[in-house]
Amino acid sequence: MKIAILGTGMVGRTLAGALSRLGHEVVVGTRDPGETLARSGPDAMGTPPFSEWHAANQRIAVGSFADAAAAGELVVNATNGAGALAALSAAGSANLSGKVLLDVSNPLDFSQGMPPVLNPVNTDSNAERIQSSFPDARVVKSLNTMNAALMVDPGRVAGGDHSVFVSGDDADAKTTVTELLEALGHRDIIDLGDITTARGAEMMLPVWLRLWSALGTPDFNFKIVR
Repeated sequence: MKIAILGTGMVGRTLAGALSRLGHEVVVGTRDPGETLARSGPDAMGTPPFSEWHAANQRIAVGSFADAAAAGELVVNATNGAGALAALSAAGSANLSGKVLLDVSNPLDFSQGMPPVLNPVNTDSNAERIQSSFPDARVVKSLNTMNAALMVDPGRVAGGDHSVFVSGDDADAKTTVTELLEALGHRDIIDLGDITTARGAEMMLPVWLRLWSALGTPDFNFKIVR
């Protein structure tokens, strides 16, 4: 499958590399490819410059948000929550129309300092805002409740015995995402329901952040025991 990954941070890089290794044709989208590749220092999170990663992953193409979305049969929103709508607008409604749009973002608001709060929350979600802004896309929320390493290698914790969620209005789109999750090694995939259920998945992030602080590592995940 041709897959577009929007976002060049750690999540985007990790997903791009893993999906490419599975045999998919991957292109990474960014606002300004030239500027992104020219950066020589780490980003605000301390992540090494994208150019270093790309030098080791030259089989993965890099283009603008619009070029990537146009090329992809499936589009992954791996931008930060606050920048998701702007990035998807740059990708273009026409380039997203009819396509599965896997949203792994979280609406973390750092404006009041640490720890961040969620915005939107309770009565809305990032995934719902994406779906309402791009009604012809088939939005599925998933993978936002774990770190990037676990997204692509669930076996690194508890032998992979933990849970991942999917939310979305389109049953076929959720099936496509579920198959992708299974290919990555996920076994306990829980369909929460329509796109409004993404509110619950996103609201797990405040708990996740506090667990990270308490445990001293992001290598953990939720397991729904039933």
